Amino acid sequence: MTETIESAARDDDRRQPQPQPQTQPHEAHPRRRPRIHRAWIVAAVTFVTIIGGAAFNSLPGLLIDPLHTEFGWSRGEIGLAVSIDMALYGLTAPFAAALMDRFGIRRVVATALTLVAAGALASVWMTASWQLMIYWGLLVGLGTGSMALAFAATVTNRWFVARRGLVTGILTAAGASGQLVFLPLCAWIVDEHGWRPASVTVALAALVVVPFVWLLMRDHPADVGLAPYGGAYVAKPAAARGAARRTVSVLFKAARTGPFWLLAGTFAICGASTNGLIRTHFVPSAHDHGMPITAAASLLAVIGVFDVIGTIFSGWLTDRFDARRLLAVYYALRGISLLFLPMLMAPDVRPPMVFFIVFYGLDWVATVPPTLALCREQYGEDSAIVFGWVLASHQVGAAVVAFLGGVARDVFGSYDVVWYASGALCAVAALMSLVIRRARTAATLVSG
Repeated sequence: MTETIESAARDDDRRQPQPQPQTQPHEAHPRRRPRIHRAWIVAAVTFVTIIGGAAFNSLPGLLIDPLHTEFGWSRGEIGLAVSIDMALYGLTAPFAAALMDRFGIRRVVATALTLVAAGALASVWMTASWQLMIYWGLLVGLGTGSMALAFAATVTNRWFVARRGLVTGILTAAGASGQLVFLPLCAWIVDEHGWRPASVTVALAALVVVPFVWLLMRDHPADVGLAPYGGAYVAKPAAARGAARRTVSVLFKAARTGPFWLLAGTFAICGASTNGLIRTHFVPSAHDHGMPITAAASLLAVIGVFDVIGTIFSGWLTDRFDARRLLAVYYALRGISLLFLPMLMAPDVRPPMVFFIVFYGLDWVATVPPTLALCREQYGEDSAIVFGWVLASHQVGAAVVAFLGGVARDVFGSYDVVWYASGALCAVAALMSLVIRRARTAATLVSG
Protein backbone atom coordinates (compact mmCIF):
# COMPACT_ATOMS: atom_id res chain seq x y z
CA MET A 1 0.00 0.00 0.00
CA THR A 2 2.84 2.37 0.95
CA GLU A 3 4.60 1.61 -2.33
CA THR A 4 1.38 2.36 -4.20
CA ILE A 5 1.01 5.74 -2.47
CA GLU A 6 4.66 6.63 -3.11
CA SER A 7 4.31 5.60 -6.75
CA ALA A 8 1.20 7.74 -7.11
CA ALA A 9 3.01 10.67 -5.54
CA ARG A 10 5.90 10.30 -7.94
CA ASP A 11 3.46 10.13 -10.84
CA ASP A 12 1.76 13.26 -9.56
CA ASP A 13 5.11 15.03 -9.29
CA ARG A 14 5.85 14.13 -12.88
CA ARG A 15 2.45 15.31 -14.04
CA GLN A 16 2.48 18.74 -12.40
CA PRO A 17 5.17 20.40 -14.57
CA GLN A 18 3.49 19.22 -17.77
CA PRO A 19 1.39 22.37 -18.47
CA GLN A 20 4.62 24.45 -18.50
CA PRO A 21 6.62 23.35 -21.60
CA GLN A 22 5.64 26.34 -23.75
CA THR A 23 6.76 28.94 -21.21
CA GLN A 24 9.44 27.00 -19.35
CA PRO A 25 12.34 27.89 -21.67
CA HIS A 26 11.68 31.59 -21.13
CA GLU A 27 11.07 31.42 -17.37
CA ALA A 28 13.90 29.02 -16.51
CA HIS A 29 16.43 30.78 -18.73
CA PRO A 30 15.88 34.55 -18.82
CA ARG A 31 18.79 34.91 -21.28
CA ARG A 32 16.63 33.13 -23.86
CA ARG A 33 14.17 35.95 -23.82
CA PRO A 34 16.17 38.73 -25.47
CA ARG A 35 14.80 41.98 -26.74
CA ILE A 36 15.26 40.66 -30.28
CA HIS A 37 13.87 37.19 -30.86
CA ARG A 38 16.45 34.77 -32.27
CA ALA A 39 14.19 34.24 -35.28
CA TRP A 40 14.99 37.76 -36.52
CA ILE A 41 18.71 37.04 -36.27
CA VAL A 42 18.22 33.86 -38.30
CA ALA A 43 16.17 35.83 -40.84
CA ALA A 44 18.90 38.47 -41.07
CA VAL A 45 21.55 35.79 -41.67
CA THR A 46 19.30 34.25 -44.31
CA PHE A 47 18.90 37.64 -46.01
CA VAL A 48 22.68 38.20 -46.09
CA THR A 49 23.25 34.63 -47.28
CA ILE A 50 20.88 35.04 -50.21
CA ILE A 51 22.62 38.29 -51.13
CA GLY A 52 26.01 36.57 -50.99
CA GLY A 53 24.78 33.65 -53.07
CA ALA A 54 23.13 36.02 -55.55
CA ALA A 55 26.41 37.83 -56.20
CA PHE A 56 27.27 35.35 -58.94
CA ASN A 57 24.02 36.09 -60.77
CA SER A 58 25.36 39.57 -61.43
CA LEU A 59 28.48 38.26 -63.15
CA PRO A 60 27.74 36.29 -66.36
CA GLY A 61 26.14 39.15 -68.29
CA LEU A 62 29.13 41.35 -67.50
CA LEU A 63 31.73 38.81 -68.61
CA ILE A 64 30.39 37.66 -71.97
CA ASP A 65 32.29 40.33 -73.92
CA PRO A 66 35.54 40.16 -71.87
CA LEU A 67 35.71 36.36 -72.15
CA HIS A 68 34.92 36.52 -75.86
CA THR A 69 37.69 39.09 -76.36
CA GLU A 70 40.37 37.32 -74.30
CA PHE A 71 39.80 33.67 -75.22
CA GLY A 72 37.98 33.95 -78.52
CA TRP A 73 35.16 31.75 -77.22
CA SER A 74 31.87 32.21 -79.03
CA ARG A 75 28.98 33.78 -77.17
CA GLY A 76 27.16 30.48 -77.69
CA GLU A 77 29.87 28.64 -75.71
CA ILE A 78 29.73 31.18 -72.90
CA GLY A 79 25.94 31.11 -72.98
CA LEU A 80 26.03 27.31 -72.70
CA ALA A 81 27.94 27.56 -69.42
CA VAL A 82 25.34 30.01 -68.11
CA SER A 83 22.54 27.73 -69.29
CA ILE A 84 24.03 24.73 -67.45
CA ASP A 85 24.14 26.85 -64.29
CA MET A 86 20.51 27.90 -64.68
CA ALA A 87 19.31 24.38 -65.53
CA LEU A 88 21.05 22.84 -62.52
CA TYR A 89 19.70 25.63 -60.34
CA GLY A 90 16.20 24.69 -61.43
CA LEU A 91 16.64 20.93 -61.19
CA THR A 92 18.28 21.12 -57.76
CA ALA A 93 15.63 23.47 -56.33
CA PRO A 94 12.82 20.88 -55.85
CA PHE A 95 15.17 18.75 -53.74
CA ALA A 96 16.62 21.61 -51.69
CA ALA A 97 13.93 21.41 -49.02
CA ALA A 98 14.40 17.63 -48.79
CA LEU A 99 18.15 18.11 -48.34
CA MET A 100 17.56 20.63 -45.55
CA ASP A 101 15.10 18.32 -43.81
CA ARG A 102 17.59 15.47 -44.00
CA PHE A 103 20.94 17.18 -43.27
CA GLY A 104 19.94 20.53 -41.72
CA ILE A 105 19.86 24.08 -43.04
CA ARG A 106 23.34 24.99 -41.77
CA ARG A 107 25.19 22.16 -43.48
CA VAL A 108 23.36 22.48 -46.79
CA VAL A 109 23.73 26.27 -47.04
CA ALA A 110 27.38 26.33 -45.92
CA THR A 111 28.19 23.67 -48.51
CA ALA A 112 26.25 25.53 -51.19
CA LEU A 113 28.11 28.80 -50.53
CA THR A 114 31.43 26.95 -50.67
CA LEU A 115 30.51 25.48 -54.07
CA VAL A 116 29.61 28.92 -55.42
CA ALA A 117 32.90 30.36 -54.14
CA ALA A 118 34.92 27.44 -55.55
CA GLY A 119 33.33 27.78 -58.98
CA ALA A 120 33.83 31.55 -59.15
CA LEU A 121 37.41 31.38 -57.86
CA ALA A 122 38.52 28.46 -60.04
CA SER A 123 37.38 30.32 -63.16
CA VAL A 124 40.27 32.77 -62.64
CA TRP A 125 42.72 30.08 -63.83
CA MET A 126 40.64 28.55 -66.63
CA THR A 127 42.05 28.28 -70.13
CA ALA A 128 39.37 26.28 -71.98
CA SER A 129 35.62 26.69 -72.41
CA TRP A 130 34.88 23.24 -70.94
CA GLN A 131 36.38 24.48 -67.67
CA LEU A 132 33.95 27.40 -67.71
CA MET A 133 31.11 24.90 -68.00
CA ILE A 134 32.42 22.92 -65.02
CA TYR A 135 33.08 25.94 -62.80
CA TRP A 136 30.17 28.18 -63.75
CA GLY A 137 27.77 25.47 -64.80
CA LEU A 138 28.23 22.50 -62.47
CA LEU A 139 29.66 23.93 -59.25
CA VAL A 140 27.81 27.25 -59.16
CA GLY A 141 24.59 25.67 -60.47
CA LEU A 142 24.49 23.08 -57.69
CA GLY A 143 25.40 25.71 -55.11
CA THR A 144 22.83 28.32 -56.06
CA GLY A 145 20.16 25.65 -56.61
CA SER A 146 20.59 24.48 -53.03
CA MET A 147 19.81 28.03 -51.88
CA ALA A 148 16.74 28.52 -54.06
CA LEU A 149 13.33 29.64 -52.78
CA ALA A 150 13.20 26.52 -50.60
CA PHE A 151 15.82 28.07 -48.31
CA ALA A 152 13.74 31.15 -47.54
CA ALA A 153 10.56 29.07 -47.29
CA THR A 154 12.14 26.57 -44.88
CA VAL A 155 13.50 29.30 -42.60
CA THR A 156 10.18 31.14 -42.60
CA ASN A 157 8.11 28.04 -41.88
CA ARG A 158 10.33 26.84 -39.04
CA TRP A 159 11.14 30.10 -37.27
CA PHE A 160 8.02 32.20 -37.74
CA VAL A 161 4.33 31.81 -37.02
CA ALA A 162 3.52 35.51 -36.90
CA ARG A 163 4.82 37.84 -39.64
CA ARG A 164 5.37 35.01 -42.11
CA GLY A 165 4.13 37.10 -45.02
CA LEU A 166 6.43 39.99 -44.13
CA VAL A 167 9.46 37.75 -43.71
CA THR A 168 8.74 35.92 -46.97
CA GLY A 169 8.57 39.22 -48.83
CA ILE A 170 11.81 40.46 -47.27
CA LEU A 171 13.72 37.26 -48.04
CA THR A 172 12.34 37.15 -51.58
CA ALA A 173 13.64 40.69 -52.03
CA ALA A 174 17.14 39.62 -50.97
CA GLY A 175 17.94 38.34 -54.46
CA ALA A 176 17.00 41.69 -55.98
CA SER A 177 19.00 43.47 -53.27
CA GLY A 178 22.04 41.38 -54.16
CA GLN A 179 21.62 42.40 -57.78
CA LEU A 180 21.38 46.05 -56.73
CA VAL A 181 24.60 45.80 -54.69
CA PHE A 182 26.81 43.64 -56.90
CA LEU A 183 25.89 44.65 -60.45
CA PRO A 184 27.30 48.19 -60.30
CA LEU A 185 30.25 47.03 -58.18
CA CYS A 186 31.21 44.16 -60.49
CA ALA A 187 30.66 46.33 -63.56
CA TRP A 188 33.07 48.92 -62.18
CA ILE A 189 35.65 46.24 -61.33
CA VAL A 190 35.40 44.69 -64.81
CA ASP A 191 35.72 48.12 -66.44
CA GLU A 192 38.66 49.26 -64.31
CA HIS A 193 40.55 46.08 -63.40
CA GLY A 194 39.33 43.27 -65.65
CA TRP A 195 37.07 40.26 -65.19
CA ARG A 196 39.30 38.20 -62.89
CA PRO A 197 39.12 40.57 -59.88
CA ALA A 198 35.34 40.64 -60.34
CA SER A 199 35.21 36.85 -60.20
CA VAL A 200 37.37 36.85 -57.06
CA THR A 201 35.04 39.44 -55.50
CA VAL A 202 32.04 37.16 -56.05
CA ALA A 203 33.92 34.20 -54.55
CA LEU A 204 34.87 36.22 -51.48
CA ALA A 205 31.28 37.46 -51.08
CA ALA A 206 30.10 33.85 -50.83
CA LEU A 207 32.93 32.75 -48.52
CA VAL A 208 32.53 35.67 -46.12
CA VAL A 209 28.96 34.58 -45.38
CA VAL A 210 29.90 30.98 -44.44
CA PRO A 211 31.08 31.75 -40.87
CA PHE A 212 27.90 33.73 -40.18
CA VAL A 213 25.81 30.79 -41.37
CA TRP A 214 27.77 28.30 -39.27
CA LEU A 215 27.85 30.39 -36.09
CA LEU A 216 24.46 32.13 -36.12
CA MET A 217 22.15 29.92 -38.17
CA ARG A 218 20.24 27.15 -36.41
CA ASP A 219 18.11 24.48 -38.02
CA HIS A 220 15.16 24.78 -35.66
CA PRO A 221 14.02 27.03 -32.74
CA ALA A 222 14.15 23.99 -30.43
CA ASP A 223 17.93 23.88 -30.98
CA VAL A 224 18.19 26.96 -28.74
CA GLY A 225 15.21 26.16 -26.53
CA LEU A 226 12.89 28.71 -28.11
CA ALA A 227 9.42 28.75 -29.59
CA PRO A 228 9.01 30.09 -33.14
CA TYR A 229 8.32 33.80 -33.29
CA GLY A 230 4.65 34.30 -32.46
CA GLY A 231 4.05 30.59 -31.80
CA ALA A 232 4.22 27.87 -29.14
CA TYR A 233 7.27 25.78 -28.33
CA VAL A 234 7.51 22.58 -30.37
CA ALA A 235 10.10 19.83 -30.23
CA LYS A 236 12.47 19.47 -33.14
CA PRO A 237 11.21 16.75 -35.49
CA ALA A 238 13.41 13.84 -36.44
CA ALA A 239 15.39 14.10 -39.67
CA ALA A 240 12.99 13.41 -42.51
CA ARG A 241 13.62 10.43 -44.74
CA GLY A 242 11.97 9.73 -48.04
CA ALA A 243 11.35 13.41 -48.81
CA ALA A 244 13.19 13.13 -52.12
CA ARG A 245 11.03 10.15 -53.06
CA ARG A 246 7.90 12.16 -52.32
CA THR A 247 9.23 15.03 -54.42
CA VAL A 248 9.54 12.75 -57.43
CA SER A 249 6.20 11.06 -56.71
CA VAL A 250 4.38 14.40 -56.67
CA LEU A 251 5.98 15.28 -60.01
CA PHE A 252 4.65 12.11 -61.62
CA LYS A 253 1.16 12.74 -60.27
CA ALA A 254 1.10 16.39 -61.32
CA ALA A 255 2.50 15.55 -64.76
CA ARG A 256 -0.71 13.63 -65.50
CA THR A 257 -2.74 16.85 -65.28
CA GLY A 258 -3.17 19.66 -67.78
CA PRO A 259 -2.71 22.64 -65.44
CA PHE A 260 0.78 21.47 -64.49
CA TRP A 261 2.02 21.66 -68.07
CA LEU A 262 0.36 25.01 -68.64
CA LEU A 263 1.89 26.42 -65.46
CA ALA A 264 5.28 24.92 -66.26
CA GLY A 265 5.12 26.21 -69.82
CA THR A 266 4.21 29.77 -68.86
CA PHE A 267 6.84 29.85 -66.13
CA ALA A 268 9.47 28.50 -68.54
CA ILE A 269 8.71 31.49 -70.78
CA CYS A 270 8.91 33.72 -67.71
CA GLY A 271 12.42 32.44 -67.00
CA ALA A 272 13.38 32.73 -70.65
CA SER A 273 12.34 36.39 -70.79
CA THR A 274 13.96 37.39 -67.47
CA ASN A 275 16.99 35.42 -66.23
CA GLY A 276 17.82 33.85 -69.57
CA LEU A 277 17.32 36.97 -71.68
CA ILE A 278 17.56 40.26 -69.79
CA ARG A 279 19.88 39.21 -66.96
CA THR A 280 22.28 37.39 -69.30
CA HIS A 281 22.16 39.38 -72.54
CA PHE A 282 20.96 42.92 -71.77
CA VAL A 283 24.40 44.26 -70.82
CA PRO A 284 26.27 42.87 -73.86
CA SER A 285 23.41 43.97 -76.14
CA ALA A 286 23.50 47.52 -74.77
CA HIS A 287 27.31 47.46 -75.10
CA ASP A 288 26.89 46.51 -78.77
CA HIS A 289 25.10 49.86 -79.21
CA GLY A 290 27.92 51.79 -77.56
CA MET A 291 26.59 52.00 -74.00
CA PRO A 292 29.31 51.63 -71.33
CA ILE A 293 29.14 48.41 -69.33
CA THR A 294 28.81 50.33 -66.06
CA ALA A 295 25.78 52.26 -67.35
CA ALA A 296 24.09 49.11 -68.66
CA ALA A 297 24.76 47.26 -65.41
CA SER A 298 23.32 50.16 -63.40
CA LEU A 299 20.12 49.96 -65.47
CA LEU A 300 19.92 46.24 -64.74
CA ALA A 301 20.39 46.96 -61.04
CA VAL A 302 17.48 49.42 -61.12
CA ILE A 303 15.30 46.53 -62.28
CA GLY A 304 16.01 44.94 -58.89
CA VAL A 305 14.58 47.96 -57.07
CA PHE A 306 11.28 47.90 -58.94
CA ASP A 307 11.24 44.10 -58.81
CA VAL A 308 10.53 44.33 -55.06
CA ILE A 309 7.72 46.84 -55.56
CA GLY A 310 6.16 44.86 -58.39
CA THR A 311 6.21 41.59 -56.47
CA ILE A 312 4.50 43.05 -53.42
CA PHE A 313 1.88 44.80 -55.53
CA SER A 314 1.27 41.65 -57.56
CA GLY A 315 0.63 39.73 -54.34
CA TRP A 316 -1.95 42.34 -53.36
CA LEU A 317 -3.63 42.02 -56.77
CA THR A 318 -3.59 38.22 -56.60
CA ASP A 319 -5.72 38.36 -53.45
CA ARG A 320 -8.35 40.36 -55.33
CA PHE A 321 -8.38 39.26 -58.98
CA ASP A 322 -8.32 36.09 -61.05
CA ALA A 323 -4.73 34.86 -61.09
CA ARG A 324 -5.08 33.55 -64.66
CA ARG A 325 -6.07 36.94 -66.01
CA LEU A 326 -3.30 38.63 -64.08
CA LEU A 327 -0.76 36.28 -65.66
CA ALA A 328 -2.20 36.95 -69.10
CA VAL A 329 -1.87 40.71 -68.61
CA TYR A 330 1.68 40.42 -67.22
CA TYR A 331 2.93 38.28 -70.10
CA ALA A 332 1.16 40.34 -72.77
CA LEU A 333 2.62 43.61 -71.50
CA ARG A 334 6.06 42.03 -71.15
CA GLY A 335 5.93 40.78 -74.72
CA ILE A 336 4.94 44.20 -76.07
CA SER A 337 7.80 45.88 -74.20
CA LEU A 338 10.34 43.41 -75.64
CA LEU A 339 9.19 44.19 -79.17
CA PHE A 340 10.05 47.85 -78.59
CA LEU A 341 13.40 47.24 -76.87
CA PRO A 342 15.62 47.14 -80.02
CA MET A 343 14.43 50.66 -80.86
CA LEU A 344 15.39 51.90 -77.40
CA MET A 345 19.05 50.82 -77.52
CA ALA A 346 21.43 53.81 -77.70
CA PRO A 347 24.94 54.83 -76.59
CA ASP A 348 23.51 56.78 -73.65
CA VAL A 349 20.60 56.37 -71.25
CA ARG A 350 17.46 58.08 -72.55
CA PRO A 351 13.97 58.49 -71.01
CA PRO A 352 12.32 55.73 -73.11
CA MET A 353 14.95 53.24 -71.90
CA VAL A 354 14.40 54.35 -68.30
CA PHE A 355 10.66 53.76 -68.76
CA PHE A 356 11.37 50.25 -70.09
CA ILE A 357 13.63 49.45 -67.12
CA VAL A 358 11.04 50.64 -64.59
CA PHE A 359 8.25 48.70 -66.30
CA TYR A 360 10.30 45.53 -66.69
CA GLY A 361 11.34 45.71 -63.07
CA LEU A 362 7.70 45.92 -61.96
CA ASP A 363 6.86 42.94 -64.16
CA TRP A 364 10.01 40.88 -63.47
CA VAL A 365 8.71 38.44 -60.85
CA ALA A 366 5.16 39.76 -60.66
CA THR A 367 4.25 36.38 -62.17
CA VAL A 368 5.31 34.51 -59.00
CA PRO A 369 2.33 35.30 -56.68
CA PRO A 370 -0.39 34.34 -59.22
CA THR A 371 1.55 31.25 -60.34
CA LEU A 372 1.94 30.13 -56.73
CA ALA A 373 -1.75 30.86 -56.11
CA LEU A 374 -2.73 28.66 -59.06
CA CYS A 375 -0.48 25.85 -57.80
CA ARG A 376 -2.18 26.11 -54.42
CA GLU A 377 -5.63 26.14 -56.00
CA GLN A 378 -4.98 23.13 -58.19
CA TYR A 379 -2.75 20.94 -56.01
CA GLY A 380 -3.59 21.69 -52.37
CA GLU A 381 -1.13 20.31 -49.84
CA ASP A 382 1.28 19.26 -52.60
CA SER A 383 1.38 22.79 -54.01
CA ALA A 384 4.78 23.70 -52.55
CA ILE A 385 6.44 20.71 -54.20
CA VAL A 386 4.58 21.28 -57.47
CA PHE A 387 5.73 24.90 -57.42
CA GLY A 388 9.29 23.64 -56.95
CA TRP A 389 9.00 21.71 -60.20
CA VAL A 390 7.33 24.67 -61.93
CA LEU A 391 10.28 26.74 -60.75
CA ALA A 392 12.56 24.13 -62.31
CA SER A 393 10.84 24.73 -65.64
CA HIS A 394 11.45 28.47 -65.13
CA GLN A 395 15.18 27.84 -64.91
CA VAL A 396 15.21 25.39 -67.81
CA GLY A 397 13.53 28.06 -69.97
CA ALA A 398 16.13 30.55 -68.77
CA ALA A 399 18.91 28.10 -69.59
CA VAL A 400 17.69 27.51 -73.14
CA VAL A 401 17.48 31.23 -73.96
CA ALA A 402 20.81 32.01 -72.24
CA PHE A 403 22.41 29.58 -74.71
CA LEU A 404 20.34 30.37 -77.81
CA GLY A 405 20.66 34.10 -77.23
CA GLY A 406 24.44 33.81 -77.47
CA VAL A 407 24.17 31.62 -80.57
CA ALA A 408 21.82 34.12 -82.22
CA ARG A 409 24.27 36.95 -81.54
CA ASP A 410 27.06 34.90 -83.14
CA VAL A 411 24.95 34.06 -86.20
CA PHE A 412 23.11 37.35 -86.83
CA GLY A 413 25.60 39.81 -85.34
CA SER A 414 22.81 41.38 -83.30
CA TYR A 415 20.39 40.54 -80.49
CA ASP A 416 17.36 41.99 -82.28
CA VAL A 417 15.95 38.63 -83.35
CA VAL A 418 16.20 37.43 -79.75
CA TRP A 419 14.08 40.32 -78.45
CA TYR A 420 11.41 39.79 -81.13
CA ALA A 421 11.28 36.01 -80.58
CA SER A 422 10.96 36.47 -76.82
CA GLY A 423 8.16 38.97 -77.31
CA ALA A 424 6.28 36.39 -79.38
CA LEU A 425 6.86 33.74 -76.69
CA CYS A 426 5.35 36.04 -74.08
CA ALA A 427 2.23 36.34 -76.25
CA VAL A 428 1.99 32.55 -76.25
CA ALA A 429 2.34 32.53 -72.47
CA ALA A 430 -0.52 35.04 -72.16
CA LEU A 431 -2.80 32.72 -74.13
CA MET A 432 -1.69 29.68 -72.12
CA SER A 433 -2.51 31.51 -68.89
CA LEU A 434 -6.10 32.01 -69.98
CA VAL A 435 -6.45 28.33 -70.87
CA ILE A 436 -5.53 27.23 -67.32
CA ARG A 437 -9.00 28.22 -66.09
CA ARG A 438 -10.59 25.39 -68.07
CA ALA A 439 -8.88 22.68 -65.99
CA ARG A 440 -10.45 22.63 -62.52
CA THR A 441 -10.19 18.94 -61.58
CA ALA A 442 -6.43 18.82 -61.19
CA ALA A 443 -6.55 18.70 -57.41
CA THR A 444 -8.74 15.62 -57.49
CA LEU A 445 -6.55 13.89 -60.05
CA VAL A 446 -3.34 14.56 -58.14
CA SER A 447 -4.71 13.44 -54.79
CA GLY A 448 -6.08 10.29 -56.30
